[in-house]
Amino acid sequence: MANKGTRKLNWGILGTGSISHALAKALGDSDTGVLHAIASRSMDKAKDWAAKYGISKAFCSYDDLINDPDVDAIYIALPNSDHALWTIRAANAGKHILCEKPLAINHSQLMVMLEACRRNKVFFMEAFMWRCHPGTQNWISLLKQGTIGDIRMIDAQFSFNLNGNSEHSRMNNELGGGGIMDVGCYCLSAARLIAGIASGQDFSDPITLNAYGKVGISGVDEWAAAILKFPNDVIATVSSGIQLNQKNELRVWGSSGHMVIPSPWFADGRVIVSKDGQAPEEITHPSTKNLYTHEVDMLGTCVRESRLEAYAPSMTWADSLSQQKSLDLWRKTVGVKFDCEAPESIWLQKPFSGNDLTVQKGHNMVYGTIEGINKPISKVIMGTMSISIQDMSFTCAMMDDYFERGGNCVDTAFVYGANVQKGFGKWLALRGVREKMVILGKGAHTAFTHRPFEDPGCDPTTLTKELLVSLEQMGVEYMDLYCMHRDNPLIPVGEFVDVLNEHYNAGRIRSFGGSNWTIKRIEEANAYARTNGKKGFTLLSNNFSLAQWNEPMWGNCVSSSDEASREWLKQAGMPLFAWSSQASGFFTGKFRRGNNQGEAAEVARVWFNDSNFERMKRAEELAAEKGCSSNQIALAYVLNQPFEVYALIGPRTIEETRTSLKALNITLTESELAWLNLAGASTLVHA
Repeated sequence: MANKGTRKLNWGILGTGSISHALAKALGDSDTGVLHAIASRSMDKAKDWAAKYGISKAFCSYDDLINDPDVDAIYIALPNSDHALWTIRAANAGKHILCEKPLAINHSQLMVMLEACRRNKVFFMEAFMWRCHPGTQNWISLLKQGTIGDIRMIDAQFSFNLNGNSEHSRMNNELGGGGIMDVGCYCLSAARLIAGIASGQDFSDPITLNAYGKVGISGVDEWAAAILKFPNDVIATVSSGIQLNQKNELRVWGSSGHMVIPSPWFADGRVIVSKDGQAPEEITHPSTKNLYTHEVDMLGTCVRESRLEAYAPSMTWADSLSQQKSLDLWRKTVGVKFDCEAPESIWLQKPFSGNDLTVQKGHNMVYGTIEGINKPISKVIMGTMSISIQDMSFTCAMMDDYFERGGNCVDTAFVYGANVQKGFGKWLALRGVREKMVILGKGAHTAFTHRPFEDPGCDPTTLTKELLVSLEQMGVEYMDLYCMHRDNPLIPVGEFVDVLNEHYNAGRIRSFGGSNWTIKRIEEANAYARTNGKKGFTLLSNNFSLAQWNEPMWGNCVSSSDEASREWLKQAGMPLFAWSSQASGFFTGKFRRGNNQGEAAEVARVWFNDSNFERMKRAEELAAEKGCSSNQIALAYVLNQPFEVYALIGPRTIEETRTSLKALNITLTESELAWLNLAGASTLVHA
C-alpha cells in the first residue's frame, strides 16, 4: 500500500443516496481527504452532484470511477447486496475502501472481500461512524475505568418507522434489507464492544443468541430483538425495526451504577452516569467536526501509516468478521434468508468478484502425480465436511478461494452426507471446472457401529451402492480417486479388489486405494491383484501428523505416523493422503494443557499427552526461528517427509486456508524432522 504522505487523498463515491450526501459534506471538513469523483447509474444525477459539491469528475459507470488513476479512496454507499462485488473490484484496482455497514450480505462474502483487500494491500473499514467519534471513545474510557463497576447488562435500541412503505429499499429481500441489517447492526456492534470491555478485549463474541422477530411478506424482518449471553455472564438485549420507533438509546448496567448514552448512533457526546446512591451526572464530550468526518480521517490517517485496517474502537477486520457472523446468526434465528443466498441464485453463478473463476498468478501450490490420473494433483487437499448445499455462499467462498490458490483436489465421502456432496457438486456445476478438479471419494464405512465387522457398512455390496449414490449426488460420472473408507478383515481382501476393478473397468473410478487400512492388508490386496492380473491399490489414506494420538479419533481408524509405517511408505513408494494432518488444530496454540472443556474435549481425548506437548513446544521454537506459526510447522512436517505425501486439511474460514498453505513454503531438514518428532537431542543442532 502506497504511503500518500501528507497529501490529501482523492475520494470517489459510489452511489448517490442520502448517506452519500452525509459523506460528501464530511469530506469538506476533512484534514486528510477531498471529494474528487462521483458515480451514479444516472449521468444527469452525477452531474447534479458534481455541480452541487464542486466535484472534479462525474461518472455514470462505477467501473470508470474505480479505474480512475486519480482516485485514491472509495466510499461504497450502495445497497447491501452490492457491497461484495464493488469492494472486491475496488480492491483489485488498488483503491482504499470505506464501505457502508453491514459490510456484506453474510460472513462468507466478507471473507472474500477481506482477502481481496489483503492481497492488494489496501485499507478497508466498515463505516460505523459512531465508532470513530471521540464522544464514543469517551464513554468507552469511562466503562474501562470502572465508573459503574463490573459490566453486567446491556440494552441497545435502534429503530425507525417506514409506516408500511413496501417500496422502500430496506423492505427489499433481494437487496439485503430488513431492520437487523440496517440498524440492528449498530446495536449488535455496541453490545459486542461493551462485552469486550468487560473481558479486557476490543470486542467479544456471544456464547448464545436467542432471537424473535416479525418477518413480513417481503421476506425481511420488520422488527426484531435478541438476547445475547457473553463471557463473564454479561447479558445484552438488542432490538431493531423499520416499522416502529424506539427511544434509540444505549444503556449499560454495572455492579455499582448504570450509564445511559442518549444518542449513541449519532454521537452527540452526551453520557449520563448514575452511580448507586448518587444523583445522575451528565458528561459531555462534543466534537467540532462533522459526525462522518471522523471515519474519513481514520482512513486517511491509516493510509498515511500504511495500515490495512483501522484502530479500535473503529471497526478492525477481526471485529467486522465477528460482527458479520453474529449478524448472520441473529437474522437466520429470526427466519430471514436472502434470495441471493439460495443455491439457484444468479448471485452465485460467478465468484463474488463477478469475474470468471481463475487460478491466481504467483500461487505457491505444489503438485504430485498418481498412477491413473492424467493431471497434477495439489499436495494440499481441501476437506469438504464444512460445506453444504444449504449454505452455498460459504461453499462457493471456500471452494473459489481454494481453486484460485491453485488447489484442485477435494476430499469427500458418502458418510459426509448428501448436503456435503450435493454442495460440492453444485459448485462444480456452477463453475464448470469438473475436468480441472481431482475428486477423492470414499465409501464402505463401518457406520460407527459397535460391531463394525459384523454389521453392514463395509462390504462389496455396500461399496457399490454408496459409490453410485455419491456419483449421483455430486452430479459427476466418475471419481478420480476412490478409497474404501474402512477395511473389514472378515471379508477376503480379494472380494474388495474384485469390486473395485469392476468400477474401474466401468469408468466410474480412475484410481483406488484404502483409507484406514493396515499395511498388511494393503500388501495382501496388491498381491491378490498381481496374481489375478487386476489393478491394485495405488494410494493409502491414513492419519499422519506430527502429533501421535492416544486413541483413534473415530472407530476403526488407522495411523501411519509410527516409524515402521514411515519406513514402509518410503520403500514402497505408495503415496499417502494424510488426514488430520494438523492434528485437529492441536498446534494452533488455542488448546492448552488442562483445557479439556467444550470444543477442546475431543482434542484433549485424542491428542493431549506429554509427548505431544513437547512436540508443540519444539514446533513453537522452530516457528519463531523461521518466522511462521507452529501450526504451519506441523503441516510442513507432513509435507516434507521423504516419501510421496498429500495433506488433507479441513479449513472453516478462508484465513485458515491461506495460513495453512504457507506451509508449502517451509523446508525442513532431515534433522529438523527428527527433532520435531522427539528423536535425538532435546536441543536442535543445525547441520
